Amino acid sequence: MGRSGIYVETTIRAPMETVWSLSQDAAAHPRWDVRFSRIVPVPGGDGPTHFTYERGAVVHTVRGTGVSIGETERPDGSRTSALRFSTEDRLSPIREGRGYWRYVPTADGVRFVTGYDYDPGWGRVLDALVRPALGWATAWSFDRLRIWAERDEPPERWPLRSILWFWRPDRPRAARCRRAPAGGRRCGDQLTDAPATLADLPAPRRRR
Repeated sequence: MGRSGIYVETTIRAPMETVWSLSQDAAAHPRWDVRFSRIVPVPGGDGPTHFTYERGAVVHTVRGTGVSIGETERPDGSRTSALRFSTEDRLSPIREGRGYWRYVPTADGVRFVTGYDYDPGWGRVLDALVRPALGWATAWSFDRLRIWAERDEPPERWPLRSILWFWRPDRPRAARCRRAPAGGRRCGDQLTDAPATLADLPAPRRRR
């Protein structure tokens, strides 16, 4: 994995069920998360959920596979979702990775946290540019989800170009999110707080 994982944290003042539903639904996920264009679950039995994902661009669409598993009944009232993903697309800046989401109940909502890391697809030198951009995209997407959950404003109201709407203080902003754990550093291993389910996840199925 990379030398520095990605960490993002925000507090969403909305019910746990709302945050869980909007973030876990495969159709809703690409609506708020700019890192994905499409996510499609692969039919299967009990256990981890396999899926395919896409990130479309003007000249090329990156396609990959992933596997995830969620925990909705933890002793402390929190929930988790663990994930592994990979692609064989040589044009993807990410080759394979793993991470987690953690949902921690608070007095007025949910503390929503992610930590993930990946093997770079374009080499270490270019990854020095890609990794900060992915961290920013994750944080911006988290704030767009927060707005959706708190204000019931569809994510489509805030397209990526809204980052240029400086006159709109209510627009999504990556700067509203914490980019390092409390007492920790942004450049470090961000998987130390990953749920145990991450270690047990199988490798994603290859695309056919």
